[in-house]
Amino acid sequence: QVQLVESGGGSVQPGGSLRITCLDSGYGDSSACMGWFRQRPGMAREGVAGIGSDGSTAYADSVNGRFTISQDNAKNTLYLQMNSLKLEDSAIYYCAADPKCLCTLTSYGALCPGRLYRYWGQGTQVTVST
Repeated sequence: QVQLVESGGGSVQPGGSLRITCLDSGYGDSSACMGWFRQRPGMAREGVAGIGSDGSTAYADSVNGRFTISQDNAKNTLYLQMNSLKLEDSAIYYCAADPKCLCTLTSYGALCPGRLYRYWGQGTQVTVST
C-alpha cells in the first residue's frame, strides 16, 4: 500500500524559501512518476510540478524558475524547493504518485493532470505572509 506523507510546510515571508518533502513509506518504486499539487483557498486544485520516470520535470508557469522538484530514490523521497515565495503561493501542497506512469507529458515539459495520479498525501500547509 502506497502511503505518501508530506512535511516541511510552514510560514514564511514573501521572498523567502521553503522546502517541502514527501516520503513514500509504502511503494518505494523509483520508476513512479510523482507530482506536486496545491489548493489555494476558494480555488480548485492545480498542478505545480511533476517529475517523470526518466527524470524529466515540468512546472506550472506561475512557479517556473522559482520552484524545483527533485527526488531521492534511495530515500523514497520527493522534494519541492520553493524560492522567491509570493503571497499567492499560500496553499495546501499535496504530493501524488502514479506508479504506472500513465502520463508521459513531463517528457515534453507539460504537467500531468491530477486525475492520472493514483495516490495522494494528506497535504502540508504553506503560508506566505508579511
